[in-house]
Amino acid sequence: MTFIWAFIIAGLFCVVAQIIIDNTKLTPGHITSLFTVLGAILAFFGLYDKLIKLAGGGASTIISNFGYLLYKGAYEGYLEQGVLGLFTGLFTYGGAAVVGAVVFAGLVALIFKPKD
Repeated sequence: MTFIWAFIIAGLFCVVAQIIIDNTKLTPGHITSLFTVLGAILAFFGLYDKLIKLAGGGASTIISNFGYLLYKGAYEGYLEQGVLGLFTGLFTYGGAAVVGAVVFAGLVALIFKPKD
């Protein structure tokens, strides 16, 4: 059942992004930023944790998850170190996501050749 929910949730995010692209003048970069902020807002209200429990990978592999990770790291940093932890905590989870993306992009670049 988790696979079905993962497909539905990730698909809904994609549908919303496509509707925004088709009906506005926003670029994909704008929409990426919008979804990142949306993930942080949903995390603030405690909804993103429920979304991850429901959809699993369908919610934890899309761009809104990056906003969730930034929020989660900043919040935990704040609880542990106070105001300074807001800034240092961002690297706790968000840094792992960035490093993972760079490493896997590098591996894919080694395997495949771009077209001219």
